[in-house]
Amino acid sequence: MTFQWPWLLWSLGLIPPLVAVYVLWQRRRVRYAARFTNLDLLANVVPRHPAWRRHLPALLYLLALAALLVSLGRPAAVVLVPRQQATVVLLLDVSGSMNATDVKPSRMIGAQQAARSFAASVPEHFRLGVVAFSSVAQMLSPPTTDREQARLALEAVQAQGGTAMGDAILRGLEAARIGLATGPGGTRPPTVLVLLSDGANTSGRDPLAAAGEARRQGVPVFTVALGTAQGVIELPDRNGLSRLVPVPPDEGTLRQIAQLTGARSFQATDARGLTAIYRGLGTRIGFERSEREVTALFSAAAAVMLLAGGVLALLLLSRFP
Repeated sequence: MTFQWPWLLWSLGLIPPLVAVYVLWQRRRVRYAARFTNLDLLANVVPRHPAWRRHLPALLYLLALAALLVSLGRPAAVVLVPRQQATVVLLLDVSGSMNATDVKPSRMIGAQQAARSFAASVPEHFRLGVVAFSSVAQMLSPPTTDREQARLALEAVQAQGGTAMGDAILRGLEAARIGLATGPGGTRPPTVLVLLSDGANTSGRDPLAAAGEARRQGVPVFTVALGTAQGVIELPDRNGLSRLVPVPPDEGTLRQIAQLTGARSFQATDARGLTAIYRGLGTRIGFERSEREVTALFSAAAAVMLLAGGVLALLLLSRFP
C-alpha cells in the first residue's frame, strides 16, 4: 500500500496518548467506585458482565479514529479491475492422442465442452480467436467478439495427426495481431494465449523457443495439461493389427512454457476439472492489477466502527456514546 500524502500519517501519533488517557481514566473510576460504593449491595443489584466488554466501544472508537487518520494520507492499493480490452487466442490440441478415453467420454469431447464454457466466461468485449493444432497449426476463427464464430469452429474439429505446440504458439501470436488497432500512444490491448495439449511435441518448432518469442512480445501463455498417465490410444501396426500406445500429457513442457511467459500452468484429469480450470481462466484473464486510491474504503470502515461502538455502548453501558 502506498500513500499520496504520507506526511499526514504522523497524525497516528495521537493514538498512544489517547490510549494512555483512557487507561488512567479507567483506573481513576475504579478507585472512586471502591471508595464511595457499598460493594456488597452493588454485587446483588448490578448484573454481572465480563469486565472486558465495557472496553469494546472505546476500542471501536479508537479504531475508527485510526482509520480516519490513515484515510488522510490518501492510501492507494493494487486491486483487480476489469480489463477494458484484450485479445484471447485459444490454442486447442486436436492431435490423434485426443481420442484417448481416460477423460470421459474422450479427451477431445471434454476439451470441446470446456472450451465452449471458457468462451462463454471471457468478457463479451474481448476478442476471442481459435487455433487448432495437430501436425500443423491452423487458425479456425480469427480474433473477434462474435462468440458464435468461435463456437462453430470448436464444434468442427476432429482429432488426428501429431502435436505441434511450438507452431501453435507462433500461429496464435500471428492471429492476435489480425485486425488489431493501435490505441493512443501506440499501445495495443493486451494479448493472452491459452494452450491446451495432452501430449508431447512431435513436429514443428520447439515449443520453448516459441514461448521465448511470446515472452519477447509480452504475451503470457497459460497452459492446461489434459489427461492422465494411463491414457492410451489404439493404432494399427505394420501388420495391420491394432496396438495400444501410451499418450501421457507432457506436463513438464507445458509448465515450462507457462513459467517462461509469466503465466500459470494447470492440470486436468477429467472433463469436470477441465471445465472448472477454463472458467477460472476466464475470470483471471478478465481482470488486471491496477493501483487505485482506497481512501473511501477507510472512511467507510471508520463510519461502520463508529456506529458499532455507539450500538455497543447503548447495549452494554446504557449510554451513548
